[in-house]
Amino acid sequence: MRERNFLFTSESVSEGHPDKICDQISDAVLDACLHDDPSSHVACETFTTTGMVLIGGEITTETYVSLQDVVRDVVKRIGYDRAEYGLDYESMAILDTIHSQSADIAQGVNAAQNTYKEQGAGDQGMMFGYACRETDELMPAPVMYAHKLLMKAAEVRKTGPKSTNGNCGLGWMRPDSKSQVTVEYEGGIPKRIDAIVISHQHNPDITIDQIEQDLKKHVIQPVLGPTGLLDESTKYYINPTGRFVTGGPHGDSGLTGRKIIVDTYGGMGRHGGGAFSGKDPSKVDRSAAYMARYIAKNLVASGLCSRCEVELAYAIGIPRPVSVMVDTFGTAELPDEHIEAIVPRVFDLTPGGIIRSLDLLKPIYAQTAAYGHFGRDSFTWEQTDRVDQILKEVK
Repeated sequence: MRERNFLFTSESVSEGHPDKICDQISDAVLDACLHDDPSSHVACETFTTTGMVLIGGEITTETYVSLQDVVRDVVKRIGYDRAEYGLDYESMAILDTIHSQSADIAQGVNAAQNTYKEQGAGDQGMMFGYACRETDELMPAPVMYAHKLLMKAAEVRKTGPKSTNGNCGLGWMRPDSKSQVTVEYEGGIPKRIDAIVISHQHNPDITIDQIEQDLKKHVIQPVLGPTGLLDESTKYYINPTGRFVTGGPHGDSGLTGRKIIVDTYGGMGRHGGGAFSGKDPSKVDRSAAYMARYIAKNLVASGLCSRCEVELAYAIGIPRPVSVMVDTFGTAELPDEHIEAIVPRVFDLTPGGIIRSLDLLKPIYAQTAAYGHFGRDSFTWEQTDRVDQILKEVK
């Protein structure tokens, strides 16, 4: 049956978006704990509004973390360094309501206390992983392109482009921004980019015409021009309200875990509902979602299918998943149930096995907290090093 033509849209938000500020703070706290105590149990939530950051949640660790220093360093790195932005790393208030992890949860997670004498899942729930051949990263095109636009915008804001006298040519850029990319699919394959939306915070003295000109020249064309998907009918919506001076936490409050679709596949594929940032890898909300992506990406990279979704489901305190599902959307030559049977033979799906396989007890999480948790080769769950094992199981 021929696939119908359709438009699909995904969004991304920048590191200066209020929700992403919170994700980055929560993950920076996690990294600070794991740096000196890899056995730390962390579930850190952050809230921000004008001039203030509030940190709460549960942390059990043997190390000392200066939350004041961690928070101020993150906010400074993002670029909130002036009072006029509504959040300034030097003058903002920081409130701390952290307490230790519940002993009831710890009993299910710790192998020594667990009935099964093996590390159990830190919570119940279902986690999904997805991969496809639309991009080199084996990610859906709309969300990957949306991320890349804002990564480029952040680079331009912080380092250039440089003018002939060495000064930054885009001094009007402020940290908060959002992007959206609409891709037209033909026969299930990206055919063209139909629409691009970028809303970028700016200084009050720049014109909308200059903003549009700069973003097209220095952000959109360098990122999306090489794809060959832009054409004369592509629509551009740049700062469509006409003004975006007030942004960040001064324009809207922020909260950890509120951008779960941005963090994953942009709506292309299902989501179990659990957020990632601020959670140590004993929480399967995070670690099993990484494993599900790892499985899906390796299955696609192996050539067994061109599109794949994997679901893993867990019960709190139980080491092994209660279910494993693989859906290749009719793109595999083997029946999905055959591929499904291969998965537990190639991948250790216990929480402890996931942590060991993906080396998740290192302070690697702050870099995940903006521009998506998937699609960047620096992460262990993005490696395609299980392809040979998968193909051996097929034979």
